[in-house]
Amino acid sequence: MPRGSSPKRERQYEHIKESAEKRGASTGRAKEMAARTVNKERARSGESKTAGRTSTQDMSSSQRGGQRSGKGSQGPTYDQLYQEAKKRNIHGRSDMNKQQLQRALGK
Repeated sequence: MPRGSSPKRERQYEHIKESAEKRGASTGRAKEMAARTVNKERARSGESKTAGRTSTQDMSSSQRGGQRSGKGSQGPTYDQLYQEAKKRNIHGRSDMNKQQLQRALGK
């Protein structure tokens, strides 16, 4: 973290880093993601001396909420749908594909 960063940003950095490591990112990648996110938030709130245009005009990282990650927004995975169908005791769930599970669950 840069010198003079606030305790809030320190906590935010640690939280993001730990979350990324729990999701399976390497330590280096987790540190990079945390640093980039915190630096962007610092720039957006006027806490940094210099800020790029994308840092201040793009949507905030918290608002994005993972929109750019992974395969895109395809909704819940097959396994997640299957587990929900199991909880609701939906008959025939083991023979259903993802679309059929979505229909059966009303999603």
